[in-house]
Amino acid sequence: MKAILASATLLTAAMLLGTSANAQDVAAGERSFNKCRACHQIGETAKNTVGPVLNGLFGRHTGAVEGYSYSNANKGANITWDEATFAEYIKDPRAKIPGTKMVFAGIKNEQEIKDLTAFLKQFDKDGKKI
Repeated sequence: MKAILASATLLTAAMLLGTSANAQDVAAGERSFNKCRACHQIGETAKNTVGPVLNGLFGRHTGAVEGYSYSNANKGANITWDEATFAEYIKDPRAKIPGTKMVFAGIKNEQEIKDLTAFLKQFDKDGKKI
């Protein structure tokens, strides 16, 4: 009986550790965002630079940031950003939207994409943390 209980406890602990390893890590996402900072800003003081601000990205339609000069490909992509669409895009932006101005090679690591998504989702359309 003790052996069964010990095994069940170890199995439960292993499952919990496995689950937390797949959880989104906002701090890791912020570190990943360093790859984006050359072109994008986020937060209350964010401004369009080489790329548009990323405040309120999820739920926003492509080509919708006021004052940013999008490519025709991006304006015409007819995409509303959600987690799945962003994950597909950030892996290979030019494959998802051929003709985009974004020259970033992409992020291939699934966990890094989840972490970056968690970081970006913190910011509403005004750049305030939710």
